[in-house]
Amino acid sequence: MGRCDQVGQHQTGLIVVTRTLHLLSGGAGQGLVNELKVQLETATHTQLSCTFGAVGLMKQKLLDEAPCDVLILTAALIEQLTASGYVLAGSARPLGTVKTGVAVKRGTPWPKIETPAQLKAAMLAATGIYFPDPLLATAGIHFMKVLNGLGIADVVANKLRPYPNGNTAMNAMAACDDPRVIGSTQVTEILVTAGVDLVANLPLEFELATLYTAGVHSRSTFSAEAQVMVDILASDATAALRTKGGFLVGA
Repeated sequence: MGRCDQVGQHQTGLIVVTRTLHLLSGGAGQGLVNELKVQLETATHTQLSCTFGAVGLMKQKLLDEAPCDVLILTAALIEQLTASGYVLAGSARPLGTVKTGVAVKRGTPWPKIETPAQLKAAMLAATGIYFPDPLLATAGIHFMKVLNGLGIADVVANKLRPYPNGNTAMNAMAACDDPRVIGSTQVTEILVTAGVDLVANLPLEFELATLYTAGVHSRSTFSAEAQVMVDILASDATAALRTKGGFLVGA
């Protein structure tokens, strides 16, 4: 829930109180929120406190009563949380659909991954495979299904490099010294990571397209400000920015 934080004092002795809006968001929303943070804080007259991570973990933080005013999660989860009373009915707005892609370190050759056979060859050739949490992250759960579908999950088990979310996975891949590594996560997390390149989306046979939605926590102390934030994130004015960051707007 929102709360007030004392952050300073005027020379006249008057206390300065700043309202804080707390965001729990899947990693797909990180680049968008960071780009708009100043605008969002100005429009809501608040400071933003943002937590990004696997959507399953963000849901659990909400259920564990972590401070929260705004949520960015998959549309399916927002719908469930609205039905169970955690998200304010009527507050949710779609941000766009995000696909899952394949990445390599910047400056290294791009493998062909247009077909399942090519994707399989690329995974077998890699010396390390970076991806998000296979139990809690949307893209990580799906990627394990892809490896099983390719019949190579056991073969590449010693190459797997799972991280808590796609952002940390991509940053770790960018920082490693091996040019023969490969990674997979949502394109929004690939595009905002310096040092990696988006090769392409997963082949159509393994495509994952996830609609993300922003909504207001039903127990938010600052629900009006939270709704302003949600409306800005989903507005026509930010559509181009969302598209640039990997969201398929209107899809």
